[in-house]
Amino acid sequence: MKHLTILVPDGPNNLSSIVGSYKILTRANEYWKASGHNELFKIELAGISKEVEFYDGLFTVKPHTHISAITKTDLIIIPSLNHNYESALKGNSELVTWVAEQNKKGAEIASVCTGAFLLASTGLLNGKTCSTHWAVADVFRKMFPEVNLQPDKLITDEGGIYTNGGAYSFLNLLIYLVEKYYDRQTAIYCSKVFQIEMDRQSQSEFIIFKGQKLHGDEMVKEAQLYMEDNLNEKISVEHLSSRFAVGRRHFDRRFIKATGNTPLEYLQRVKIESAKRIFETSRKTINEAMYEVGYADVKAFRELFRKITGLSPLEYRSKYNKESFA
Repeated sequence: MKHLTILVPDGPNNLSSIVGSYKILTRANEYWKASGHNELFKIELAGISKEVEFYDGLFTVKPHTHISAITKTDLIIIPSLNHNYESALKGNSELVTWVAEQNKKGAEIASVCTGAFLLASTGLLNGKTCSTHWAVADVFRKMFPEVNLQPDKLITDEGGIYTNGGAYSFLNLLIYLVEKYYDRQTAIYCSKVFQIEMDRQSQSEFIIFKGQKLHGDEMVKEAQLYMEDNLNEKISVEHLSSRFAVGRRHFDRRFIKATGNTPLEYLQRVKIESAKRIFETSRKTINEAMYEVGYADVKAFRELFRKITGLSPLEYRSKYNKESFA
């Protein structure tokens, strides 16, 4: 029998990803056994304290065991952390060390949402692709520049290291792991019992792009603000670089270093974010929204909108605006 560890970090972290992981994996185990197989996992909650309080003492979790009692495990689930990441990591340094040691012994690791901060602290994500909640992408990039963060991805899978996007999308990661460790039929069963949509690949439609401004390059910040204040204009990168009296290549390099996007990518994302808000809050047509954010080619606008959000403009408007019309 394999061993599965669900971590219970110290501090006011996320209870739902601990409980959800335990319930879904326990149900998968029960279904697998009822289907005539030997039980696949021994599932244990493990931490560094005998009990951890959540939501000002409203709930308490008492882990089955201390991590020191587990000499070897096969799969580790790291739940979502609270948003004071430096404090959360400092208070759980023992977990960081233990996770890294278990990986050396062959354990696979899956992080839920902002649990990626704890996983990244081990160094195991350096050079690898990773996802986390889109809302903390800038903070994550600043803390872990050697990790290839892809916040549009719902799930990443690199050699036994799994990460996922934000909030309740951890349910999709669990279904993914159930299929990987058990089989497709068990995953379908859990999907139906817990009513979780299968095979989701992206969190793009949920991203609210606010611009990456957690950097110290004032010229780039000015360029970002200029783009955001002139959405209805056709802005070329050449125009921007000349506006700040720097060469195009130098401007591109500084912009990418500061934001993670090329100037063109940033401009496109700002314009599409504005178009999303128009679709969410008004009855404007697709053409009206397109013109308002500075585009004139319907085909190009639709292709770019789908590339960034995963949905067509019409699909997005129908989904997020109850008063929308065809």
